[in-house]
This record gives sequence, structure tokens and C-alpha cells, in this order.
Amino acid sequence: MTAGALEFDVAALVGLSFVLAGLVGWRARPRNRVGPLLLAVGVLWVLAALPVPVSLPRGVAMVRAGAWAAVFVHLVVAYPTGRLDTAPARLVVALGYVSLGVVGVLTTLRPDTAGAGGGAGAAAVTGVVVTGCAVIAQQSIRWVRGTPSRRRQLNPLLGVAVVTVALVVAVKPATIAGRDASGLNVVLQVALAAVPLAYLVGLLRRRIDRAGVADLVVRLHRSSQPVRVEVALARTLHDPTLRIGYWAAGSGRYVDADGQPITPGPDRAVTRIDADGEPVAILDHDRALLEEPELIEATCAALSLALERERLTAELRSRLRELAASRRNLVRAAEAERRRLERDLHDGVQQRLLSIPMTLSLAEAVLPEDPDRVRPLLEEARKAILAVLADLRALTQGLHPPVLTERGLAGAVRELATLSPVPLRILGDVPSGLPAEVETTAYYVVAEALANIAKHAAADEAELRIDSRGGRLTVEVRDDGRGGADPASGSGLRGLAERVAVEGGVFQVESPPGRGTRIRATLPCG
Repeated sequence: MTAGALEFDVAALVGLSFVLAGLVGWRARPRNRVGPLLLAVGVLWVLAALPVPVSLPRGVAMVRAGAWAAVFVHLVVAYPTGRLDTAPARLVVALGYVSLGVVGVLTTLRPDTAGAGGGAGAAAVTGVVVTGCAVIAQQSIRWVRGTPSRRRQLNPLLGVAVVTVALVVAVKPATIAGRDASGLNVVLQVALAAVPLAYLVGLLRRRIDRAGVADLVVRLHRSSQPVRVEVALARTLHDPTLRIGYWAAGSGRYVDADGQPITPGPDRAVTRIDADGEPVAILDHDRALLEEPELIEATCAALSLALERERLTAELRSRLRELAASRRNLVRAAEAERRRLERDLHDGVQQRLLSIPMTLSLAEAVLPEDPDRVRPLLEEARKAILAVLADLRALTQGLHPPVLTERGLAGAVRELATLSPVPLRILGDVPSGLPAEVETTAYYVVAEALANIAKHAAADEAELRIDSRGGRLTVEVRDDGRGGADPASGSGLRGLAERVAVEGGVFQVESPPGRGTRIRATLPCG
């Protein structure tokens, strides 16, 4: 066997390895373009390695000279997604196709200038060196700036590919200059053969990662000690930045395992996990994991039960935090109210009360000598007593609605409906015999809701429904106004939410823009 034939056989084996890896990758990930790129590199590499005496059409001859290298550049830059997502990536690939394509055309049309001193040879050296350096620089920056998850995806192929590009940059000028580069050629062939092998290793690692999710489920089930799913899942998916947000139905938001609200960042990816159409959790993870949808789907399917258990715990912690915060706010509000009452009693009522005995004493003193002065003094004392009563009524306003004591919840609600500037329809009968604190909270929910409708909703009508079932009282007020209410922006709705939370209830506001507002409070009353 001649040296040329042996060299071609080796090149054919290298090309075959690319073709096989490309077919495997294409079948495993049909939407990913890396498989077809591997396949193209393999075919073009074999075509370029054909012995010179082989007669080829001129167009094929032009392509074979530099096409494999241009597609190889495309493969390296596009790995692992197969896409060119950034401007630098597109620029480097365009540079590869243009410069290496020009090399192929010049080498075919002007073979006499393909040597070291010819124009085609100089163009070939320039194109290969510039493109190779651009690829190495772009991939180095990509790796340095990449997240841990992205680097893990790049690692199987990146190192081998960069070494291969560096070898091409070293071999091509030496070959054109007529120097013996057989040793470097052997190393280049080995490095090229390692590229499809590294790609297959990456595919195998993805399969191992999916198996790791199944192992995680088994470990969570069998573990005798509490295991935080977030920590275990971050380790399994090799994403140290992964966070899990659990759906807290009471507050209508996602919270972490400690009950704290979780807000994904703008450069993060979010995968939602549902069970029977209801939200369970979200995975806040590195965007690199979006390139492995099978892994994410396997994770969501396998961990839904474990996440539901942790969701209940997280929701409980969130409720406890909200309850503690509500109690602190109520304590502060009660203390502020106590100080206000103390100040108002001292500055107003107390001064009036002190004046009454003085006026009566004066009337008693002048009675024997000037009886006509007694009547004005007694009238002054009577007015002072009435003023004190008025002050006391003003001070106690809001501590407990008198209408509740006089008429009960049903009568108080009817009075609110009568006073409301927006027509209110009361659906069904208002239950009676409720605990006083539940009636008070329900009354304030209706009063605040109607006040908001009158001030902000621009509604034509409103509806009220109060039901008592299964030991829970549900108060729901709807309107047909403009919507867009934000529970966090006003003190009224925040105060209602805290009042309901202290009673162990759930407060919800739904207000899509242009579709009205629904305020719903559920209170335990058993």
C-alpha cells in the first residue's frame, strides 16, 4: 500500500467518524443542527482528502479545497445549540466561509500560484490564520463569560475543537511552504477524530443526567432525613444557581422554601411545573438548560409529587410570615391608636371635664347672692357635657361599628348598600349568628370594597355574595369597572389583607385591566 493510499484511508476513517456521530446526533436531537454539521464535515473532509489525480468537476474541486474547514468553523462556533445566537458568532462563521471559500477558488483556478510564493498560497495562509485566530479568540471569550452550566455543555467538544483549529493554523502554512508537516498531520488527524468522539460523550452525559433525575426521586423517597429538593436538584442538573419557587395560593405568588417571595432575574429561564392544571412550582434556572428540553421535561414529570409536598410546606411558612408581619403591623397600629386616644383624651375630653366641676362650683357659690347667674352657668355645664359626649363618640368611631351591634351583619350590609353611590346587588341571604370578630372583619371587607368601587372603579354596578359553608365564611364583592387595582399600592387593601390574615383567613384580589375587580375574603367561623 502506498503512502498516499494509506493517508487517504486514515482520512476516510476520520470522515466516517464524523458521519456516524452526525447521524447519531441527528437522530437523538433532530431539531439540533450540530448533527447535520458533523455529517457535512465528514463528507467534505473525505472529499478534500481524495488523491490529486482523481478527476472532479471544477465546481466540486473549488468546494473541496476549503469547504470542510469552513463548515468545521461553523460546527465549533454553533456548538452545542447548532444556532448562531450572537453577532460575534455570526461574524466569525461568515469570515470562515468567505476566507476559506476564496482559498478554494484561488487554489482551483490558479494552481500554479498555490505555493509559498504565489498569490493563492499567500491568500490561503492569511485566510487560515485569521479565521483560526478568530475562532480561538471567540471560543475563549465564550468560555470565560459562560455560566457554570454553559461551560459544562461546552467542555466535551470545546477543548478538542480549539486544539484542532490551532493545528490547522500550524499545518496549512507549513504545507504551502513545502516543509515536511507529516508529524503535525498525524496529530491533526487524531485531533479531528477526537471531535466526533467528544460530541458523543456529550450526548452520553445528557442521558446520564436524565438517569440522575430518576435516581434523585428514589433518594428523596428513601431518605430518612429531610432533603431540600432545591439543593439536590441543583446538584443533579449541575446548575448551582437553580432556585425553586413554590406556588402559594393564599398570596397568589411564588415563594422559596422559607416562604420568601421569589422573583426570577431578567437573564434567567423559568420552567413552570403544574399538576392537574394547577400551578405547583417554577424552576428558576440557567438559560443553558433550555438546550436540554428532554432533561427539563423528565425533571418536571419525576419531581411533581416531591415538589407538591415542599410546596405545602413553603406555603405554610409564607402564611406564617405574613401572619407574623400582620400581627406586628396590628400591634404597631394599636400602639399608635392608643397614643392618639391618650393625646386626644388629655387635650380635649380631660380639659372639658375639668371645666365642668369648676362651672358647677361657681354656680353653687353664687346661688345665695345672685340666683339669676345660676341658670347660664348650668347651661354652660350642660353644653360642656354634650361636647364631651360628642368628643367621646368621635374618638370611638371605627373601633367597632355601632350598626353591627344594633342590626347585625345583614342589617349593616343593607345600610352600606343604601349608602353606596354605585348600585349594589346582594345575592342570596346574609348568614347570621356569626362570631363578633368574623362579622366585624366581613363588614370592613364590604365597606372598603364599596369605597374603592366608588373612588376608583368607574363601575355601573356591583354584586355582593356572603356564604357560610363548611365552617368558613366567604365574602365576595365584584364590580364591572375598569379593573387594574393593585393590592400592594394602597393602604386600604393592605390593611384588609392583614386583618383577614390575623383571623386565619385568605384575602384575594383579581383585577385584570378592563374587566372589573373581584375582592374575596374567606374566614374561618366554625
